[in-house]
Amino acid sequence: MMTKMTHGLRMELADAVRDRYAAAASKDKRRILEEFIAATGYHEKSAIRVLNTSSGPKLRQTRRRSSFYDEAARGVLIVLWEASDRVCGKRLKALLPILLPALERNGHLKIEEELRAKILSMSAATIDRLLQMPRRTGHTKKPRVVPEPRRRIKMRTFADWNDPLPGSMEMDLVAHCGELNRGSYVHSLVLTDIASGWTEAAPIVVREGTLVVETLDRIRAGLPYALRALDVDNGSEFVNNKLIEYCLGHGIELTRSRPYRKNDQAWIEQKNGAVVRKLLGYRRFEGLAAARAITRLYAASRLFVNLFQPSFKLAAKHRDGAKVTKRYHPPQTPCERLLQAESVPMATKSKLSEIAANLDPLKLLEEMRAVQAYLAALADGEVPPATTSEPPNLAAFVASLSSAWHAGEIRPTFSTEAKPLYLRSLQKVATQAPVAGRSTASKLAIPPATVAPPTKKSEKPKPIYAEPGQGRIQALRMAWPIACRRLEEFPNINAMQLFEELCIQFPGRFTRKQYKTFARRVSVWREAARARGVVIGPKTYRLLSGKPRGRRPDTFRDHWEEMSQCLEELPDQTALELLVEFQARYPGRYSLRQLYTLQKRVRAWRQQAVKRLIGEANILLPSTDLNPGLRASG
Repeated sequence: MMTKMTHGLRMELADAVRDRYAAAASKDKRRILEEFIAATGYHEKSAIRVLNTSSGPKLRQTRRRSSFYDEAARGVLIVLWEASDRVCGKRLKALLPILLPALERNGHLKIEEELRAKILSMSAATIDRLLQMPRRTGHTKKPRVVPEPRRRIKMRTFADWNDPLPGSMEMDLVAHCGELNRGSYVHSLVLTDIASGWTEAAPIVVREGTLVVETLDRIRAGLPYALRALDVDNGSEFVNNKLIEYCLGHGIELTRSRPYRKNDQAWIEQKNGAVVRKLLGYRRFEGLAAARAITRLYAASRLFVNLFQPSFKLAAKHRDGAKVTKRYHPPQTPCERLLQAESVPMATKSKLSEIAANLDPLKLLEEMRAVQAYLAALADGEVPPATTSEPPNLAAFVASLSSAWHAGEIRPTFSTEAKPLYLRSLQKVATQAPVAGRSTASKLAIPPATVAPPTKKSEKPKPIYAEPGQGRIQALRMAWPIACRRLEEFPNINAMQLFEELCIQFPGRFTRKQYKTFARRVSVWREAARARGVVIGPKTYRLLSGKPRGRRPDTFRDHWEEMSQCLEELPDQTALELLVEFQARYPGRYSLRQLYTLQKRVRAWRQQAVKRLIGEANILLPSTDLNPGLRASG
């Protein structure tokens, strides 16, 4: 049995057992020998040799050869390595016959002939060995720590699918944030099948891992095939233990793409543009009203895209230098590909064929246009169309199709202003006039009371101090003698308190960004004052104001309800903007020292708001069971 005994402990044990082993009988020797072997881990022959030796085994003596390259050679090699800009040993070996004469010729290096021959005869391995210590001191790179959920999910590239059966899907989130990626807004959870191109989408009120798992579970229940594999990107909403445990519990193979390699998810990235952006555009949608409308839009577009929208599928790709030749299969709808797949049960194929035969594509298209008009009005801050119980007028909608192309882009959610900057070069389209008979907005399950009235965002409140500019350094330099006189009177005054005194004395001259520079100057002054013998005690945070020490009262208790109303109206504003606004409302009540406390309260308020949204979103999404949804739309 192997033990962790050191060599010294083994020798001490052998010295203690050796005399008893020599005086024991044969039977007792065998027992002592077995105990000694069990304790030390020696082989039987080695243990007998150790116990029979009077002074124990002789220590193995190793003869150290003196190094051929001394410290002088190492010092010259370090100079040459630095002069070469720290190249590797193999490159430095090839550079030495050129670099060494160049340094000697210019008078930068002068060495003896014997040392010069040693330097030139060094091998690349010897150079790396002698430079091991200098290189080690320069390495400051920290080891890359991979999060535990990411280690549990293996990677998959675009070339690893190998023509899978229906049920292997890619999943991604599409953000509907508009031009401002800030605050909470609606996301679309999109899934597409690799084999058939079947695409599913559902809105998510906030970007949260638990809500992603719940939405995925509802989408999985309505798929016409079993979900076998799922490939995601490296976002924290996907790479977490909640999704991992869900996939393990339902027998789903979970993989992830390589970071910053969008082509690993080429199928879902194509559907993000061809389906989601085509339906919703690049506008900003936020709140439950928009999420309910998007749910209705995806309920209709799901049937229209998967049953009436053929798509191409790559058959082969050939590269000849820079020329790439692609061959595609004839275009087919995702439903047709599922009907031809052998792994799909016959009962599912029969149901899909029956549903496709009973659907009216123009009815679905009219419903999609009505919901898009509702969403466009909601995103523009206008009053959405009122809900009525009248049935849709399909005759008027069909009659408008022949002349709709005169108005340009017919999708109400399309807008060149809402596109990213790299897509705004497109020609601005004319606004389409409302089509008569578009009354399917009445089918939107959105009561008028749930639609918040359009609120015009107020302008960003201006800070009470001046805007940062070129004169801020000169302003601080002019007020520094006054700060020095104040420090001479109270050497242990707090830098923030002194900075606020200067801001009150010179209104509009300083900004909050100058505080760090001012605090560094105060620290330098204190160091010089200590050198002059000035005794500086602990900093006075409350001594000048007369406030007692201990737990401070709630600073924002009197106006927190008013602040909460401001956050409800403008949830994207920062704590600094809120503090500046209330400094203007209540002069002298709040100061910049209270910004950190307000930031904590605003973060807590946002966490509670997200929890409320998640609780309401659990009731938002209806069941995505395939058969009832298709029958209702048929």
